Amino acid sequence: MPTIKVFNGDRLRTARIYRGKTIAELAEEVAVTKQAISQFENGKAPGLETLLRLISALGFPREYFYEEDKEKIQVGNTYFRALLTSKKKDRMSQIEKTKIVASIYHFLNKFVEFPKLNIPDRNFNIDEIEDIANRVRQYWGLGNEPINNMVRLLEKNGLVVTSFATDGDDIDAFSQRQQVEGVEYYFVVLGDDKKSATRRQFDAAHELGHVILHDWSHDLELLSREEFRQVESEANHFAASFLLPRDTFINDLVYPSKLDYYVELKKKWRVSISAMIVRAYQLKVINNNQYQNLMKQISKKGWRSKEPLDDIIQVSKPSLMKKAVEILTINQVMSGDQIVKQLSNNNLSLNVNEIELLLGLDKGTLTSKNQSSPVVSIKKNREFPQDV
Repeated sequence: MPTIKVFNGDRLRTARIYRGKTIAELAEEVAVTKQAISQFENGKAPGLETLLRLISALGFPREYFYEEDKEKIQVGNTYFRALLTSKKKDRMSQIEKTKIVASIYHFLNKFVEFPKLNIPDRNFNIDEIEDIANRVRQYWGLGNEPINNMVRLLEKNGLVVTSFATDGDDIDAFSQRQQVEGVEYYFVVLGDDKKSATRRQFDAAHELGHVILHDWSHDLELLSREEFRQVESEANHFAASFLLPRDTFINDLVYPSKLDYYVELKKKWRVSISAMIVRAYQLKVINNNQYQNLMKQISKKGWRSKEPLDDIIQVSKPSLMKKAVEILTINQVMSGDQIVKQLSNNNLSLNVNEIELLLGLDKGTLTSKNQSSPVVSIKKNREFPQDV
């Protein structure tokens, strides 16, 4: 006898937050009262006509609202760089998106071998950020040379990276810690709204700074402005130290007061001109007058919004979950359509375009054959879907 599925009010709440809508906004769009939306979110089933309007307003399939979450994911803090300037509903929307990314990741993890988290022990003095950044570099065998692809570096060492539009100027990137069955995971989301390779490099290094430096058990919403600025300053210091190691970068600062020289350095270090100037000042290679003069030149040239080489240096993109999808389709474990169907069988019914968006897949990836070569392997003891 088939199980009768019951409307899940928590899923309605999740979908509403995911779309960045308040109860009042959704109520107006669906033509019901705020009280009705609250009742639905507390488990009261809407009528068929109202349900159809909710589905249309929120863009989730009907099945989504009748499922229970299978994965027991414990979501920890989410570090937002724009905690003080972004709206809470916008931050909550990004958190819900990341939770769904995590559910898809854990589904794929049943079939492919993802890299395990590989970060050094976090037993250090927070006042020694230069040394901490150097320690991470040495732990990963990077030496003191430029890092060409921060995204790939994070993925290689077990951090889960994805990119999608964060729907505004306030949220550039953020990171979230999760636990599943006692195992720790870190998810890094890089905004796709601004196409700058060097900005993405710094954003990725900044989020790594949070992972390495900071306590993930505290409620970040309770931080004072001063405390939050301190946390962000520490992550920025880590990113600059990690991307531009002291001695090697100082050796390259042959003409530290000449703006055009930083354009040449940008080609090598893959770091923005403004960030390199800040780093040069931080390392006391230039004095305050030189620093201020360089920053004035940047403003005069209009480089604060777009620097030289931004159109040339290629933006690095997350590839791990994309490669996982490729290897499943190439090895005929599952087609794109079957991946979507199996997600639904695992109580995560989503529209195809939503999955592609969240995983940074090219449009049509899950509806067409993929011919690329695999770079991740299928698990030996994988759990094959029953109907594939």
